[in-house]
Order: sequence, then structure tokens, then C-alpha cells
Amino acid sequence: MVRKMVDLSQKKVRILLDTDANNEIDDQHAIAYLLLSGDRFVVEGLTVNRTNNGGDIEAQALEAERVVSLCNMHPDLPVTRGASGSFEEIAPHIDKTRFDGSDAVNLMIRRAEAYSSRKLVFLAIGKLTNVALALKKRPDIADKVKLVWLGSNYPKPGEYNLEADVESLNFVLDSEVEFEIAVVRYGADSGTSAVRVTLSDVVKKLSGKGPTSRLPIVGRDGGTFTNFGDYSVNLLSNVDLYYDPPSRALYDMAATAILKNPDWAEARTIPAPTLENGICRERLGNSRKVVIRENFNQKMIVDDFYQTICNYKLTEVVSD
Repeated sequence: MVRKMVDLSQKKVRILLDTDANNEIDDQHAIAYLLLSGDRFVVEGLTVNRTNNGGDIEAQALEAERVVSLCNMHPDLPVTRGASGSFEEIAPHIDKTRFDGSDAVNLMIRRAEAYSSRKLVFLAIGKLTNVALALKKRPDIADKVKLVWLGSNYPKPGEYNLEADVESLNFVLDSEVEFEIAVVRYGADSGTSAVRVTLSDVVKKLSGKGPTSRLPIVGRDGGTFTNFGDYSVNLLSNVDLYYDPPSRALYDMAATAILKNPDWAEARTIPAPTLENGICRERLGNSRKVVIRENFNQKMIVDDFYQTICNYKLTEVVSD
């Protein structure tokens, strides 16, 4: 399954996924969706970062490794440990051989530099620390990558991934990298918050589905699992469900979905804003542009997620 070089005749999207996998339950679904969509993606790395929930960097990595194993892609796809601290804390030290997050940052740089006729997509579904550090350490990779980030309630303030490291976002907003933001907008129909699943639907559609893992995997909340479908049921069974009907948003999975089919969300180009004291300040004359992704097609995305887990095709992994 591992290849040394991407077949340039393929039209698959090259992706390096950056995640805080143990923070909630949406990261796990994004990872599985990516790894089982083998007809659309080539995965060139999986990196983790630490935010305020879900434990230390090792806990984030172990949860990602559970999902990779349940998708039968361990050890072909290693999980690379990234930053625990913030961009401001780490940035002064990036000229050193080793620094907080250096393994993930260096992997991002190496994969960005790998020859291909297509840009590498950094799909960031946690804070932007690892990505911002890679762009600061090697600004010349900006024209080799595209960044898609799940974050912000733009234009309103707040949102977990944004607040986890505001300065990393400001750095990226002022960089030259192609940048799309899949907005969250808690409780609103216009953000990824609208892409929701119910426990009853997950039980009905995903129980026993997905590839069978080589070994049973002990779940985060206990129990043993041999496929991602049963783990999905377990994850949803151990969190609070909201709204009517009771459900949970799969924010990160929705951000992955629009790389699979860009038509599943609307795109709006704006001058890059900046964050000041947590408030978004528009810069209308700014020549630097970013794309806001909003108004996600909930039905198409959720239906494709279920179909992908049930009718999976393992994604190709590219090694260094």
C-alpha cells in the first residue's frame, strides 16, 4: 500500500491531515472518512496537536492511531506528534534542530517539497499551530500547498480551534498560502454545525461496517472494536447529544467532504481579515484574499459519509 511517489497521472487530492484527534468525536469521523475514500485521496501524512481538551499530545496521537488501526492502515500510516504549545511560544525556537512540534513541522515541509504536478493540501481540523510553524520555518512552501481549515464562526467571534491559538491564525492570514476556511458557526444552518448525525442513524447505518482490523482495538471509553462503524456508535453513545432530534455535529468530517466534492459547500472570497482581542476586524482593502466555505449540503455530505464507511476503498499512503 505504501508508495514512494504519487502517480502524477492520478487526479486524487494529495492530503496531509493535522488534527487534535482526542478533543471530541468529529476528528475520528474525519480520519475514517479520509482513509476510506481511496478513490479520491492520497494521504501523505497524519499529524496531531494538543489543544485544551482530550489530554496531552500522546493522548491525541493514541486516539488517531486507534482510528488508523480500525481502518486497517497501521503501521503504513504513522501518526506524527506535533505541537503542544502555542505559535508565539514555539516560533522563536524553530531554527533549533528540535523544538515543540518539530517532527510534524518537518514532515509538513518535506511533503510540501515532494515533487508533484498538484499542490499538497494541508487539511487542518484543530488549531493552526503546526501549519503556521511550517510556513514560518519555510515560507517558500506557501506556493506548493493549499490550506483548508475547520475553524472560526466568521464573521462572529469565538470557536474552539480559533481560540486555541489565535496568533497562528493571524500569521496564516498574513501569509501567501492559498487558504480556505470551513466555518463552524455553532447552532447555525450556514456552518459545519449543520452537518449532524443521530445515534439511531449511526447504529442503523454503520454497525459492523468498515474494514475489519487486524487486531481488536481498545476504545477511548473502554470496550474492544474491530471496525470503525462500531467505534462510531460507541463514540456517539458516550457524548451529550443536542437539538431536536438529539444529534451531534461532525464538523471536521464536513471539512473533509468539501475536498471530496467542492460543490457540497458555497465558496465566498473575501479580503483576509485579522483577529484583534478575539474580534474579527475586516481589512476591506487587503489584496490578500481567503475563501470562506459555508452553507454545507448536509444531506449529500452525511449520505456520502455513510456510503464511504460501508463501501470503503482504502486510501493510498505516500511515504517520505
